[in-house]
Amino acid sequence: MKMIQTYNQHVVKKGNKSLVLQTIQEFTPISRADIANKTGLNKGTVSSQVSELLKENLILESGPGVSSGGRRPVMLLFNQVAGYSIGVDIGVNYILGILTDLQGNICQEQQVQFHDLNYEEIKLKLFSIVESLINSMPKSPYGLVGIGIGVPGTVSTDGEILLAPNLNWKNINLKETMEEKYKVPVQIENEANAGACGEKKFGAGKDLTNIIYVSVGIGIGTGLILNGELFKGNNGFSGELGHMTIEADGPECRCGNKGCWELYASEKALIQSAEQDGIQAENGRKLSLEALNELAENGDAKVIKVFEGIGEYLGTGITNIINIFNPEQVIIGNRLASSSKWLEEPIIKKQHHSLFTHQKDLSITFSQLSTHAAALGMAAYASENFLTIDIQEV
Repeated sequence: MKMIQTYNQHVVKKGNKSLVLQTIQEFTPISRADIANKTGLNKGTVSSQVSELLKENLILESGPGVSSGGRRPVMLLFNQVAGYSIGVDIGVNYILGILTDLQGNICQEQQVQFHDLNYEEIKLKLFSIVESLINSMPKSPYGLVGIGIGVPGTVSTDGEILLAPNLNWKNINLKETMEEKYKVPVQIENEANAGACGEKKFGAGKDLTNIIYVSVGIGIGTGLILNGELFKGNNGFSGELGHMTIEADGPECRCGNKGCWELYASEKALIQSAEQDGIQAENGRKLSLEALNELAENGDAKVIKVFEGIGEYLGTGITNIINIFNPEQVIIGNRLASSSKWLEEPIIKKQHHSLFTHQKDLSITFSQLSTHAAALGMAAYASENFLTIDIQEV
């Protein structure tokens, strides 16, 4: 395995430099004069911070820009390949890992699927994916700057995985394990929160401030972006709406509750419903979401009906969410986003059961990032942790 080049925590100092760097990152390419205008910093301060950022390889100078009279200004570019981040989405039956530059462009990705593995077995698969991504990393001044990992469960504010019921994990300190092994900062977050951030930064939610991201895989999680900020609740555990009761005397869920939404509207529910209807995958394959998508694509009416039933249950939960949060947008992501063709109509029908006041200016869409929202969100967390420093008052 390649040596991982770690970075000096003090490379990006607090204060004005952080503000200048963020402005260059957002508006690249940009001139020194425009940075001063946008930040309110004086030209001398901007010039000295730019000099430091150039020395640190976090920005680059390019050719002159367009003149507004007088000499053409030298333009500054954010150096997105100064370092790389790894974002990982651990699902109940898969791990997806991506390597991105500091601007969130995917350079390499790797995915593995599995069934019924314990924590130790999943951890070894995670190590293998991370090491493969590190080995594919181009040379850069800072190397690997961080790893972000999304998991389907409740995560404490210090990164401990308290409970991931569908993985049978309890009180797992994956953060510590990864930091010891890879010697870079590691962030752990609930995967639906990560997906919400991925969609807000790179996907369908870019221009909106009140978004509910519904992650539908083996279970269901939700990420809440309210007033432009990720809402995490009192102890960081908000968004467990997959465990809201939609059937008072329904079957028991792994969380200990009965009749949870995810028992009726998840990938697991889809496959169980198809099995109960006697549906079989072609060529003797195991019944899976991919196999059901193929059958539906080929016009199998029985399979399409199963998808529509799941869509109705999804719509029921989403109607509750709309009534509670009055969002601008609900984004459906993760694995079931691949089945949008058959889910969309029953979900939209159910939406009309929400309060008419809440239907104004509301859109329900499927993820633009599909299965990659959480991994992209986690890679962005890792990059921002490297680049973002508390900005002191100017």
